[in-house]
Amino acid sequence: MDYKSLIKSENVVLVEFYASWCPHCQRMAPVVEGLKDLVNGKIGIHQIDVDEHEQLAEENGADTIPTFILYKDGQEVWRHTGEIESDALLSRITAAAGNMD
Repeated sequence: MDYKSLIKSENVVLVEFYASWCPHCQRMAPVVEGLKDLVNGKIGIHQIDVDEHEQLAEENGADTIPTFILYKDGQEVWRHTGEIESDALLSRITAAAGNMD
């Protein structure tokens, strides 16, 4: 996986490092899916399984899951570890993206 290209694929990109066996990640799954619908392709939302991409997770400091990293123009602008309310996550994304209309 070319992570550098991934985080530059859109103006704003949200990456979630997760694992299928993680209960916190499982609870966040519908939140992330809902966000994908809300942003309607205007920002990139990518989920990366830490079991399939261990080195990538380690390189990006995702040693606790879920870890959310928000990028703007390829630069990290925000990071959160653990569960987070949908509204709080959406407000971070919209703040980075500006007007998504």
